[in-house]
Amino acid sequence: MRAEPQPAPYRPDPQIDSVAPWLGDPVAAADFPQTTLRFRNRRWDTAIGLAGLSDSAWLEHFGRFVPLADNLPVPLALRYHGHQFQVYNPDLGDGRGFLFAQLRDSAGRLLDLGTKGSGTTPWSRAGDGRLTLKGAVREILATEMLEALGANTSKTFSVVETGEELWRGDEPSPTRSAVLVRLSHGHIRFGSFQRLAALEEDDHLAALVDYALRLYPGPPPPDDAPGRDEPAAILLHQAVARMADLAASYMVAGFVHGVLNTDNMNISGESFDYGPWRWLPQWDAGFTAAYFDHAGLYAFGRQPHAIRWNLMQLAIALRRLTDSAPLIAALESFPDHFNAAMARRFCWRLGVASRGAEADFALIAAAERAMKAEAVGPDAFFFAHRGGRAAQGDLAAALSGYEPAGDDHPLWSDAPPGLPIEEVEALWQPIAEHDDWQPVHAKVAAIRTLGDALGEPPVPAGHLPV
Repeated sequence: MRAEPQPAPYRPDPQIDSVAPWLGDPVAAADFPQTTLRFRNRRWDTAIGLAGLSDSAWLEHFGRFVPLADNLPVPLALRYHGHQFQVYNPDLGDGRGFLFAQLRDSAGRLLDLGTKGSGTTPWSRAGDGRLTLKGAVREILATEMLEALGANTSKTFSVVETGEELWRGDEPSPTRSAVLVRLSHGHIRFGSFQRLAALEEDDHLAALVDYALRLYPGPPPPDDAPGRDEPAAILLHQAVARMADLAASYMVAGFVHGVLNTDNMNISGESFDYGPWRWLPQWDAGFTAAYFDHAGLYAFGRQPHAIRWNLMQLAIALRRLTDSAPLIAALESFPDHFNAAMARRFCWRLGVASRGAEADFALIAAAERAMKAEAVGPDAFFFAHRGGRAAQGDLAAALSGYEPAGDDHPLWSDAPPGLPIEEVEALWQPIAEHDDWQPVHAKVAAIRTLGDALGEPPVPAGHLPV
């Protein structure tokens, strides 16, 4: 079974104050016509001391954005640049969201509450700053499923329907509106480092490196790494380990993020900002999630490459603070980190104990061949062969000698949930037609049961133990 987040008292700690004057802009939330609570994350409100809020108080804080006690007095829209589909864009920033609060969990980690759909900011670029209710439902499902599958992801903390009619080109309009609150370990994107480098604000860039090292601590670089005492090099080594692990978690989950731009990369290594995501219907390295990704830049099989490319852009920004050699050494460690994470995460999801790198890589290769031959996706594959069962041919040979690991959960005798796009659409229809949320809540419960069945996930790489 998986351990639940541990209860904690409310511990506000707005550390962002130290960098706020040059990292973001104070903003106000939109004044929404209504606030109707649609989703409250009862698993995670306990972990940050907010379980005692009544629903009416919840709506005040996460629908009207009345500040939490002793926290940020006003929200902060962060500034950043970024590569979007590998084209540099200096006209970005939090255009429909902001950092609302910072607090500590029971382990002492600093966590952020940030928004999506909370209204316009100086960085809205003629957008309306809003989020569709359907988009919020999709983010609930994506974050719950990725959390169950062991990925280091932001958590959908709250969804409040806001009573506005929105017009969008990619779904029937007018459509309903919402504001979403995310819980994450950090709110600092690669693009914030890129912006400071582009503006040649080297003192601020160095201060942001120090902020990240202090609040998201990780292990030091290897003993033989050049420049291992340089703060910029230390941060890049940690970012490489974190992002290589994230890339592996996507691959083992069969998940396609869709928009792996540098402004969607978090220095804490978390996955976040779910737009045109998909789970693989069958194993296909060329499968894309975004209808506008015509070249397949962020196709399923290219995600590790895309994430590594983004790390290269972070290194270019950090080059203003240190020599090239320490940064190159950090980037060159990506393949080893990725391979180790793939083996660790693959064996965990399959429910077998690792037999070492050579055997694990052979098993992964055999599994990929089997999925291609049988035209199935990872969800069906991992269920069919949980604990090493029911394998034939090359796969049986690759699994020979592997011992089952993990609990014998009743779910493995049934059928664990997947999240194909057709089901997402089917879950939305009762809401759109009858305001019936029961199917979505039932799906979230089923996904959490899957997480329990899979057991305690691999610890995210690149962080110190808490």
